[in-house]
Amino acid sequence: MEAADEKKPLLNHHGWPPQPQEEHPGYTSDGTVDFNGQPALKQSTGKWRACFFILGAEFSECMCFSAVARNLVTYVTTVLHESNVDAARNVSTWIGSCFLTPVVGAFLADSYWGRYTTIVVFLSVYIVGMFILTSSAALPWLLPGFSDEHVGIHRAAVYLGLYFVALGTGGIKPCCAALGADQFDSADQTERVAKGAFFNWYFFSINIGSLLSATLLVWIQDNVGWTIGYAIPTVLIGFGLAVFIAGSKVYRYKPVGAGGSPLTRVTQVVVAAVRNCRLELPDDASALYENGRAGRHTSQFKFFDKAAILLPSPEKKGPWRLCAVSQVEELKMLLRMCPVWALLLVFFAVTAQMSSTLVEQGMAMDNRVGGFIVPPASLSTFEVVSFLICVLLYEAILVPLARRLTGEDRGFTQVQRISVGLALSGAAMAYAASVETKRLASPAATMSIMWQAPCYCLLGTAEVFASVGMLEFFYDQSPESMKSLGAAVAQLTIAAGNYLNSALLGVVASCTRWIPDNLDQGHLDYFFWFMAALSALNLLLFIYCSTRYKS
Repeated sequence: MEAADEKKPLLNHHGWPPQPQEEHPGYTSDGTVDFNGQPALKQSTGKWRACFFILGAEFSECMCFSAVARNLVTYVTTVLHESNVDAARNVSTWIGSCFLTPVVGAFLADSYWGRYTTIVVFLSVYIVGMFILTSSAALPWLLPGFSDEHVGIHRAAVYLGLYFVALGTGGIKPCCAALGADQFDSADQTERVAKGAFFNWYFFSINIGSLLSATLLVWIQDNVGWTIGYAIPTVLIGFGLAVFIAGSKVYRYKPVGAGGSPLTRVTQVVVAAVRNCRLELPDDASALYENGRAGRHTSQFKFFDKAAILLPSPEKKGPWRLCAVSQVEELKMLLRMCPVWALLLVFFAVTAQMSSTLVEQGMAMDNRVGGFIVPPASLSTFEVVSFLICVLLYEAILVPLARRLTGEDRGFTQVQRISVGLALSGAAMAYAASVETKRLASPAATMSIMWQAPCYCLLGTAEVFASVGMLEFFYDQSPESMKSLGAAVAQLTIAAGNYLNSALLGVVASCTRWIPDNLDQGHLDYFFWFMAALSALNLLLFIYCSTRYKS
């Protein structure tokens, strides 16, 4: 009996080759199956009807994540009494971990469980983490004798909950985007264009969740209490899990590949190429193993072609000594993406300032706006609103206009889109530096916090170009058997960017006094200028590498 669909991981995934679907025009052509493991019908599965459930779950997760991340630096400085530098570093490290664990989730999704099961399991872990975090916030209220002597226990409970949440994000961030993209048949021109729009609406739903968190939930945390401020998102993430499961029967599922773990396949190519390093490559690439059936062969990274050299018949063959050209090309596809990946790190080190140094800058400014007291973390509302507006303008105006000029289906190539985002992020840092210089020249806490708003707007616009373009780039350019891993690589970029920010803050703290506990006695503007200069250099390198990139 054939296994049903990828949401049943304990059955034999690897035993079901997808049934031929191209024979019937009503079926998808990309090997996807329905809830019952049968070829997916276009009319009753996938497309936007399925994406509504996926986007609903992602909305709930993002609202929960933003409720924690946006105001975390305030929590650890005011409740756990950490210094400005320690708080900024710890928050950046935690956020980095949230975008590192998707590598684990993507590996499990692509190799064993499938995307659906991975999301369900990791959402459950996420809920446990939020419950621990909410309980830790309630410790002073639950324990009448709670005092500063118990701060170690309190801190341990907070970080235990936070890192359970970080683990929970590992199955959601790579798999929701990939599962959503799976709902569109790449062989269908209409659905292929819709898939490009999906990534915009994916980020749109994320930012709607962030908007509500940055306004409503941050206000509740600062004015009602941290326990209620964390309990609400805990309930929301439970609701998100229920919404996701409710859409099970309309999803299109991609069976887990019969070729085994994608990471194993990549490792086999490296090992085989090293073992065959003394062999000479044939002049004719068609002499390589399985080239006749593999389709495209590229000339880059020729060393790895040695993994596909046919050995003399007496030689012992095996997957660790002889690999198909198609398998070698999977590794080459990943290697070609590496420069793009590396050059996005600075961008995400810049966006990490929104949850660290920009919040601390806002805490040193006058946060009275009219008759309201605006929490510094709520300034990220401007980033979210600018993102939402720019997504709408991008889809409605910019894409049709650019399509006429460039002939591209999506208006811009993915690397062009990313380049614009990199430029805008550098401009945002230059603006933040100018604001800090002006603040230092003003009497203490007299400069309005609203001066930060343009910086957040620039960063929101930058994310429309760079973040969305990055996710679409890594999904499209990844090998077919590694789509979840491709999405995880995109998340890993965010993780590495946050770790880079944490490292830079550590170096700055040890070598300078730019960011003391009292910002009036430091020079945060120097740090922002440094990030602006780093962004400009990074943009030049990205433009150079993008001209040499071959898909």
